[in-house]
Amino acid sequence: MAPGAAPAPARVTSAALTAPAVVPAALPSAQAAPRDIDDHLSVQAIIRSYQIRGHFHAHLDPLGINVPHVDPTEILLTSHNLEEKDMDRLFKLPSTTFIGGEEAVLPLREILRRLENVYCGSIGVEYMFINDLDQCNWIREKFESPGVMKLSKERKRLLLSRVVRSTKFEEFLAKKWVSEKRFGLEGCEVLIPAMKTIIDRSSELGIESIVMGMPHRGRLNVLANVCRKPLEQIFTQFSGLEPADEGSGDVKYHLGMSHERLNRVSNRNIKLAVCANPSHLEGVDPVVQGKTRAEQFYLGDTQGKKVMSILLHGDAAFAGQGVVYETFHLSDLPDYSTHGTIHIVVNNQVGFTTDPRVARSSPYCTDVARVVNAPIFHVNADDPEAVVHVSNVAADWRSRYGKDCIIDLVCYRRNGHNEVDEPMFTQPLMYTKIRKQATALDIYARKLLDEGVVTEKEIEDEKERYDGILSEAYKNAEKEGKSYNRDWLDSPWSGFFGDRDPIKCDPTGVSEEILRHIGVAFSSPPPGNFKIHPGLKRILKSRMEMVEQKQVDWALRGGHGLRLPAQGGRPRAAERPGR
Repeated sequence: MAPGAAPAPARVTSAALTAPAVVPAALPSAQAAPRDIDDHLSVQAIIRSYQIRGHFHAHLDPLGINVPHVDPTEILLTSHNLEEKDMDRLFKLPSTTFIGGEEAVLPLREILRRLENVYCGSIGVEYMFINDLDQCNWIREKFESPGVMKLSKERKRLLLSRVVRSTKFEEFLAKKWVSEKRFGLEGCEVLIPAMKTIIDRSSELGIESIVMGMPHRGRLNVLANVCRKPLEQIFTQFSGLEPADEGSGDVKYHLGMSHERLNRVSNRNIKLAVCANPSHLEGVDPVVQGKTRAEQFYLGDTQGKKVMSILLHGDAAFAGQGVVYETFHLSDLPDYSTHGTIHIVVNNQVGFTTDPRVARSSPYCTDVARVVNAPIFHVNADDPEAVVHVSNVAADWRSRYGKDCIIDLVCYRRNGHNEVDEPMFTQPLMYTKIRKQATALDIYARKLLDEGVVTEKEIEDEKERYDGILSEAYKNAEKEGKSYNRDWLDSPWSGFFGDRDPIKCDPTGVSEEILRHIGVAFSSPPPGNFKIHPGLKRILKSRMEMVEQKQVDWALRGGHGLRLPAQGGRPRAAERPGR
């Protein structure tokens, strides 16, 4: 694919697929010859091959560096004893595919064309490892049904507007603060419409609150264009103003926020929270899950129909950090499940300065998600309409099945690791291509112009409108004398910055009578005819003696972490307090 060109809708290069059509042969009768039966079984095997391995041949890389060099159609035909003369024979479609729509039979040529469009275009779908037939069929229908990816003109114009805002925001920051680190989103601007699509669809499905966690890449853009944080508050973080209140003093691309706003697509209010992020990549993952679970608990949301979580990742960290694997294994535990998290991997195909080939042993950075049977949707980030489709599917999947899913946004990083680094030192071949690559905005704008959806003037008006919003916010930010840390709280904690004496400690103790009551209760076996283990009986007896003598040993005081060398702070298993 030439740099800057729109992703191809399909990859059909076999001469057999482009040959002129002939009159289709009749379907085999009930007394079909063995060859006819074998050929129909071969077609079913070909369909299954695309469903299992089609993603390996999809056009996922916007730069065209990591592209397959094998045409699957020729291999599949020869390996299943099918030839050019069979291309226009009619074959009955099996129940394991939806490519026919209302049609039960199709010529082999058309079957292959549709399979190429579905599985080898801008989207690669990994789902055949899922051990649930209903879930597999659901995914097949979402991607194989004819016309399923078509967008109305209004939706296309909305999508273009969102790509404009994402792109112009980064351009504005680059122009105003040339040498500032901001870890911009250039090369994956489509992340913003992807997240907004998930939020829109989830809100339509009944979600009222979304807790999000993400690393530094694109964070300011997400705060501005997804969460609608006032631009003035973002711009003041570049000015080095003295804070007017207490706070962390952390860098701007680590700060979080919480906000409630009206979702204009669903016409419902929705709460959005982005958790503050540490420099430790992926460390925020279990924090987001814990906050989401807590919100669900206090709302009585036992099925996750009102509160959900979205986690963003970098490709290198997603494959390399053990906390990702551990967090996945919390996803289906009764006491920890949040009933499905949508994971978005900003896959810019480089980890700091490390190429994927020397960073991991798996084909994809997302392979860790297979351990929990989570479907994985790989998508070319230079095809915004494909990104919107997988975003809608991800929201529907999470709502229907309450399980995790992954969107692998295959993109690139237009600048270095940050705006100060020079990437040509470490990735000269990749960045030679990137320098020539058109932006996703230019590619999509050209597509809509060719389709007659928008005019050049409408595109320029949209750009100028958002530039005006940014410039006005910049002027207002210049008038600010101080920044306010309270604007960056990732939870709506009222009174968090109250005027309380930091030296004064409020009393937290309880009366001796209550302590004695508790001590006697957990030093006694359950009432009734309860047979207790002799070893445990000795421990309970010693506890009761301490309660009566008003003494406390190390095991009894358990519940307060105390770091000692080696494992000296951990009581023996028999002495640990019950959960």
